[in-house]
Amino acid sequence: MKAAESLDRLGTQQELAELIGVSEARISQMVGDGIVERGATLVMQIRSYCAWLREVAAGRASSEIGGLDLVQERAALAREQRLGIEIKNAVLRGDFAPIALLSEVLATASQSVVERFEQLPGQLKKACPDLPDAAREQVMSALASARNEWVRATEALVVAKVEVDLADDPEVSDA
Repeated sequence: MKAAESLDRLGTQQELAELIGVSEARISQMVGDGIVERGATLVMQIRSYCAWLREVAAGRASSEIGGLDLVQERAALAREQRLGIEIKNAVLRGDFAPIALLSEVLATASQSVVERFEQLPGQLKKACPDLPDAAREQVMSALASARNEWVRATEALVVAKVEVDLADDPEVSDA
């Protein structure tokens, strides 16, 4: 009890450093990081230091001042694992597919539609030989308009999605 009483006073960083066996610079770092409170009694500073050591030993705090924080690193790893599992589950439910696959499917489907549109004038002439040229051109004009609107709408959706993705990307929005 007498030892605790002698420490129940304000002390210098040099005294605290000697008591716990570290340098004064290390004490300054610990004060800056909030491990040890400036202006507290020596006994309270030692208790704070011991509490921090217990957290480090339990794996709940980093032993490196300014180093990696094990708690945050574990939380980040757990988050990434959770996201990976969510993606796998979404794939299994059929709610998710890789962008490359979707792009390939959309490109293939678009190419098929374009090929069909290109074949329409000949097919229309064979199917309706009595159809006047003016009527055939009217039908082809309506189809061309529909095709162009499809291309325009698809492009607008892509541009809007890219803008949203860029706005959500912290690397882009910080630049």
